[in-house]
Amino acid sequence: MRACCLLALPFALAFLPSPHGTAQEKKGGFKAKSWEEVATAAATYLKTAQAEDGSWSKATHPGITGVVLTGLLKAGVVTADDPMAAKGLAFVASLADTKEGHLAVGEQIRHKFYTTSVNLQALKASGDKKYDGLVAAAAAYFKAGQVGAADEKTQDDPNYGGFGYGPGTRGDLSNTHFALDALVAAGTPKDDPAFKRAAVFVSRCQNLKSEFNDQPFASKINDGSFIYVLPAAGGTAPLDTPRPGYGSMTFAGVKSLALCGVGADDPRRKKAMEWVAHNYSVDVNPGRDAGAGGQGYYYYLVSMARSLDAIGVDTVTDAAGKAHDWRADITRALSNRQKRDGSWGNDFAM
Repeated sequence: MRACCLLALPFALAFLPSPHGTAQEKKGGFKAKSWEEVATAAATYLKTAQAEDGSWSKATHPGITGVVLTGLLKAGVVTADDPMAAKGLAFVASLADTKEGHLAVGEQIRHKFYTTSVNLQALKASGDKKYDGLVAAAAAYFKAGQVGAADEKTQDDPNYGGFGYGPGTRGDLSNTHFALDALVAAGTPKDDPAFKRAAVFVSRCQNLKSEFNDQPFASKINDGSFIYVLPAAGGTAPLDTPRPGYGSMTFAGVKSLALCGVGADDPRRKKAMEWVAHNYSVDVNPGRDAGAGGQGYYYYLVSMARSLDAIGVDTVTDAAGKAHDWRADITRALSNRQKRDGSWGNDFAM
């Protein structure tokens, strides 16, 4: 199964429906597809690709089913009582570990937080209260596994407030923004200590020297972009080595700060949005290494859509002063890349 379809539909299309979400102008003599046409074609493909046990690409990764379901349900392409969704939700529920609380039975520790995040969001997207117990247990699993929670690490630890691949691992911004999405979906109160701790870690992942970032690399680039993992988390490079940020992580950082209660006028968010204005694109993941091709492209669209939707931004004005309807732009980008069977395919190894 094509992994990009599982990223593009669920975590990008789910945030596009709006008066801005169509792309009807003609390009090169062809009528661009609307959001509804793109989403319906993708859902049709996914229906043909579902396994008998309700999963999608289970052998590839147990979290893929949760990703698919979240998109199908949040985009309104199917309802929870649709046979396709019902079978998928039953499969997701079967991954619950009643002792530990996660939703990743059979998953190695490396991806337990990712898998639990997407599966939790799928169960919540169903609107079915019978899953409330599993959701609550999964949220508790996240809160206990955050660096600085059950492990009692202090703010002196650079990873304090972050989430990694599972409990006891170093933090990274990718796992952290997925974990925060899950906590929000679970209805975690905004004043929960998990959000306060997370704001510390997320701020440390930004190329911005401020009272919120005491990391040695922070002032080296100072452009407001965000990085994936702190230098202190591993490697042999000096801790003050410049770490260029890139699009997917910068949008993840903006969204994470917002979810943690950091306002739009805060210097951290303002500087990050300046970077976005100078690097606006729906065609590449800006800031990636030269020659990286399409690496992280669909993940980037996911991060972009979720971030801008979360902060309530409908248009992004670039550095040249041009306003972009990002929903329409993403719809066009996905429409142009969608295959005839409704799927998408990676053009670069993830």
